[in-house]
Amino acid sequence: MAWFDWWLITALYWAAQGLTVWAFVDALVRPSAGFVAAGKLTKPGWAAITGLAVVIIYLSKNPMTFLGLPAMIAAVVYLVDVRPAVRGLRRGNSW
Repeated sequence: MAWFDWWLITALYWAAQGLTVWAFVDALVRPSAGFVAAGKLTKPGWAAITGLAVVIIYLSKNPMTFLGLPAMIAAVVYLVDVRPAVRGLRRGNSW
């Protein structure tokens, strides 16, 4: 049973780390004006939140901890709510 627990926690760790890194990188590459235009928190704010989530998951080595779960929730909120709103805006001037 201990091997199953180890494999499960390891799989959860890598999935959580991948998800938080994806959210952090995506927050960095989106234009700053898109966050304000979509009515969301600013780009530095989301970059800090998702970056902190990456650090928490990396240091805890287990996403099912007291700080790991809120870090995962922050990354999921960014990817589900903020990313589609910012991504849906057009770039530059368009008539």
